[in-house]
Amino acid sequence: MNALNSLLNDLVAIDSINPDLVAHAAGEGPIAAFIAGWLTRAGLEVELDEALPGRPNVVGIARGTGGGKALLLNGHVDVVGVAGMADPFRPRLENGRLYGRGAYDMKGGLAACMVAAAEAKKHDLRGDVIVTAVADEEYAGLGTMSIAERYRADGAIVAEPTELQLVVAHKGFVWFEVETQGVAAHGSRPHLGVDAIVKMGGVLAGLDRLADELSRRAAHPLLGPPSIHASTISGGGEWSTYPDRCALAIERRLLPGETGDAAEAELRVIVDRLAAADPTFKATVRRVLERVPLETSPDAAVLGGVQAAAEGVLGRSVTPTGVSFWTDAASLHTAGSPTVLFGPLGEGAHAAVEWVDLSSVQTCADVYLATALDFCQ
Repeated sequence: MNALNSLLNDLVAIDSINPDLVAHAAGEGPIAAFIAGWLTRAGLEVELDEALPGRPNVVGIARGTGGGKALLLNGHVDVVGVAGMADPFRPRLENGRLYGRGAYDMKGGLAACMVAAAEAKKHDLRGDVIVTAVADEEYAGLGTMSIAERYRADGAIVAEPTELQLVVAHKGFVWFEVETQGVAAHGSRPHLGVDAIVKMGGVLAGLDRLADELSRRAAHPLLGPPSIHASTISGGGEWSTYPDRCALAIERRLLPGETGDAAEAELRVIVDRLAAADPTFKATVRRVLERVPLETSPDAAVLGGVQAAAEGVLGRSVTPTGVSFWTDAASLHTAGSPTVLFGPLGEGAHAAVEWVDLSSVQTCADVYLATALDFCQ
């Protein structure tokens, strides 16, 4: 087993389930300690960034001689839960694939970043090559947000699995909660009660109309139209009681150029119309979480650098594209480090069977190194 595959095997073997997803999970501390030791032995300057209590980011810097551009390589260390998996942290190699939780999402890309930075250290580049192994991507992205506050680079690559595609755009998202307020009363006294669940019916109907309208808006050339959907709903407590509240969770996917403020205004139009037509309708709208979209400028130096490196390694043309899912790339890019995504092949992100193609992990390491040798010279 070569050094890259051995490193990936070691990373997958470490339980790093995000504790915000699974109560009392191991978290990122143990894997951060392993990565810090590995990067230190590779000769990088290593710093820990306590993004969350007991859940550090690891930053490894292959320090340049000075005067060159800095390249940041980013990968997250946390993984989702393992329900339905057999031996999720016992890596298994079969037919060129490494199986195990996190192999694809995204320890394969992270291992490629680490190996590329260690190799770049040997080349006396003028610019820094910075590896950031971050916490909490699978929940709120707070790890990379902390990195974005402290570190700037002339370009960044996020190593999420992209099937060896060069990704320059993805949607953002905003989460809302709409709560309708009713009046609790015994089921035998309808004149005293207001049914909060029934009142939510008007919100759901309005949401359906909004979803249809969004689907017919002008589509982004790489990402398609925006979207909105109901996620969860809860309310009521007993068969014979009018419910006094009903809560609806909603996700709105944002295109580049759209804002959470505008998305919230769309929801408030629905609520305000219902309130104007029905004096017993009362509801609140609350914004819970927002993450911005990504759209990298075609003129960004890192885009051209990764494209040239990928074409050289793959021996074919590489056309920038978009993906549907959100990533930490948006946080880095918004903070001032122009960012693209490029990562390995595989399947099973968040699924019961997860694997990464090992030859594609090597390809990623080669692309990252080739990018650094040109970008940071």
